[in-house]
Amino acid sequence: MTIADQHHLKVVEDAAQGVMSTYKGRSLGSIGDLGAYSFHETKNVISGEGGALLVNNEDMTQRAEIVREKGTDRSRFFRGEVDKYTWQEPGSSFLPGELTAAFLWAQLEEAETITARRMVCWDLYHELLAPLEKMGVLRRPLIPEHCQHNAHMYYILLSPEVNRQKLLDNLKQHQIFPVFHYVPLHSSPAGQHYGRTHGTLKVTVGHAERLLRLPLWIGLNANQQESIVDAIVRAIPASRSSS
Repeated sequence: MTIADQHHLKVVEDAAQGVMSTYKGRSLGSIGDLGAYSFHETKNVISGEGGALLVNNEDMTQRAEIVREKGTDRSRFFRGEVDKYTWQEPGSSFLPGELTAAFLWAQLEEAETITARRMVCWDLYHELLAPLEKMGVLRRPLIPEHCQHNAHMYYILLSPEVNRQKLLDNLKQHQIFPVFHYVPLHSSPAGQHYGRTHGTLKVTVGHAERLLRLPLWIGLNANQQESIVDAIVRAIPASRSSS
């Protein structure tokens, strides 16, 4: 934000996964001029689809209302600020339906409980995987002291000698399905078309090939987590690149 202020830039904060998380005591989504939450079914607090725009810069409030109201100043009309509402600029219909909104409201009412239950799962994974980190076959997540996460995911970073695909294939045989779907943006079709890079970004590429997300949701129990970690322990020897 300091850099943005120096160069007169506006910041849109992508806090899609960040509900109930903080950075240096500030809620994610409240730091940029605008913040965005996602309530997609894969997030902690969900409505199936949809999200929220957080307007933290008061100068942007009116324009945000116009975009939301199909390009009109209808909100100002309802507040009695204008005697009729008219089309102002491009906009769309971003409001959720009543059933979607009701579902989301129920989720938001339970957001603290949902987060707490996910944290229990996250902490257990962290405890169970400590011996594997000591052995040097993986690295657990690193959480800075000034950050409070929401247990959205638990990932491991495999050591270079562990073949991720072999590990995935082995775990699949035990009906365990970790995922790794993140692809470096610079190597994506849109990234190659719209973006630019400096150098080979070999660290980015290398980490992307070693990341693995373990199953995590509020219905996951301790026995299941212990089984998942036990399966990883047994699969590691056969998953080394030289095997």
